[in-house]
Amino acid sequence: MKNIIEIDGHKASVSFDPELGLLRGEFLGLAGGADFYAANVEQLYAEGATSLKVFLDMCREKGIKPFREFSGRFNVRLAPATHEAAVIAAAAENKSLNEWVAEAIETAALAS
Repeated sequence: MKNIIEIDGHKASVSFDPELGLLRGEFLGLAGGADFYAANVEQLYAEGATSLKVFLDMCREKGIKPFREFSGRFNVRLAPATHEAAVIAAAAENKSLNEWVAEAIETAALAS
């Protein structure tokens, strides 16, 4: 997966902030923001671990669930021609459109 690191079992996206001249990390899947900055990769991991600990401690103190909850449902908007092509591709594999899309997303997400 591009620009994704793992700190203490939690994934964070990494980008470069040109205004500050620093690497910026932001944890994914949290119920709030927990970002962190550093001049190099080694420091980024250390700052990330600190940021995550502070965030989790604050959630514990305030009785807040730290992680987003996902329902497993979402809507996708496609061009009509793409929608038609997806229905045909799913039918060709004897799958519902939902099964076909879920499998395609799972395959792409796990490959990254």
